[in-house]
Amino acid sequence: MNYRLAPPLLLGLAVLSGCASKIPKEALALSQESLQVRQLETRRFATRDEAQLLSASSALLQDMGFTLEEVNAPLGILVGQKTRDARRAGQIAGAVLLALITRVPMPTDSYQIMRASLVTRPQPNGKETAVRITFQRIVYDTQERATAAEPILEPEIYQEFFAKLSKSVFLEAQQI
Repeated sequence: MNYRLAPPLLLGLAVLSGCASKIPKEALALSQESLQVRQLETRRFATRDEAQLLSASSALLQDMGFTLEEVNAPLGILVGQKTRDARRAGQIAGAVLLALITRVPMPTDSYQIMRASLVTRPQPNGKETAVRITFQRIVYDTQERATAAEPILEPEIYQEFFAKLSKSVFLEAQQI
């Protein structure tokens, strides 16, 4: 290797690295919509007992039909999934009509995999633990292709989950 080329090469690399553009501050800021979604997905409970919250959450998810895939108690993480039918009468009727006209079978939605991811986090005040759950779904068609992957953001689902979790935590605390 020619050692006379090393200093100019290093100098050129240093100059080029200085030309990199900086990330604007607003690019790292959360949007108002993402803050609203986070509020929808998160509740605080007046306990520091993460094990109790995880136990109540895992029982509730199983009652809702989810199979737990991952449980990491030291990190406060639960992940579960369930499979549900995704067929819609209107979509099937449209596919049949189109297949009759074109003589080409059209795929329709077949099933969906719903996932739930839950995380607990002790709060700095030392008296509360935050629980955040997210629900997502992936829809597959009759040809086993994913046709949609999206978060589930219906407020009713989250309200119902947290209402049931509150009752479950209360019952476990009372050892009922």
